[in-house]
Amino acid sequence: MLSRIAESLFWIGRYVERADGTSRILDVHLERLNHLPLEEQRSVARELLAVMGAKPQSEDFGLPELLHALAYDKHSASSIAGSLGAARENARRARETVSQSLWESLNTTYYGLNQHRKDVVGTYRFCNWVLERTAMVRGLADTTVSHDESWLFMVLGRSLERADMTARMLSTRDVQSAGMSWVNMLRCAGAYESFIRTRRAAFGDQHAAEFLLLDRLFPRSIVYALRDADECLAKLDPSAQRVGFINDARRIVGQARTFLEFHRTDDLMSELPEHMERVQKAVTQASDAISRKYFNQADEHAWVGEVS
Repeated sequence: MLSRIAESLFWIGRYVERADGTSRILDVHLERLNHLPLEEQRSVARELLAVMGAKPQSEDFGLPELLHALAYDKHSASSIAGSLGAARENARRARETVSQSLWESLNTTYYGLNQHRKDVVGTYRFCNWVLERTAMVRGLADTTVSHDESWLFMVLGRSLERADMTARMLSTRDVQSAGMSWVNMLRCAGAYESFIRTRRAAFGDQHAAEFLLLDRLFPRSIVYALRDADECLAKLDPSAQRVGFINDARRIVGQARTFLEFHRTDDLMSELPEHMERVQKAVTQASDAISRKYFNQADEHAWVGEVS
C-alpha cells in the first residue's frame, strides 16, 4: 500500500474518533458549565480547553469561546468540525481505497456541519448529531471496507485516538468546580448500562475508574483500545523475533497496556492523573513511531495535527 494512502486511512480513523470523543466530553460538561457564575464559568472553560490540548485565543475566554474552539472551529483539528473536515479531506485523498458508502457518509456529514445553531442548546443537539454520524461512519467502515491493511490502518488510528480521548475524558473529572459525578462520566463514555450489569451492587468512584481504565471487555476502556491497537500493529507487521520487538510503536503500546493491566493499587483515584498522562504520552509516541515506519513524512502529526 502507498504510504500516503495508509496515512490518510490512519487519520480518518483518528479524526472520526476525535470528533466522537470531543462531542461526548463537551456534551457531558455543557449543562453544568451553563449554570456556573460568569467568572467560575471562564475558569472552568479554560481548564477544560487545556485538558483538550488547546490554548485560549483571548483573555476573556468563556463558554461561547469554548463552544467555538471545541465544536465549530473548522480550522482547528482539536474541534469537532475541524476533525470531521480533516477526516473528509483524508477520505478524498484515499478515494480509490475507501468504499463509496463510507465516502458519501463523510461527505454528507461535512456538508451538514453548518445546519446547527451555535448557542448552548444548539451545541447540545449538535453533539448528539455528531455521535450518530460518527457511529454511522464507523459502522460503514467495518462493513463495507475489506478487513485488509486499509481497514487495519483505520482501526489502528481509531484505537489510539479512543485511548487518548478516554484518558482526556477521565482527566476532566477533576476540572475545578465541575462537580462531575461518576454516573455522568460513565454516561459520557456510553458505559453506564454495561458498568451496572458488570458491577451490580459494587458502585463507587474507584469501581467506575477501574471500569473505564482497565475493563478488558468494554470497547471504550483504555486497556481494550490499547489491545486493539496492539493487534492491528501485529497484523500489519507479522514478522516475529526471538528477542524483543523491532516495531517501536508496538513496544510503546504494549508497555502502556501491560503497565495498566498488571499495576495494582489500593488508591487508584490518587494515581489517576499520572495514569492519564502516561496514556496520552504513549499515544503520542506510538503515533510518531507509526509515522516514521509507514508514512515517510518529515513533518509528523501532533495531537492537533494538520487539517488540510
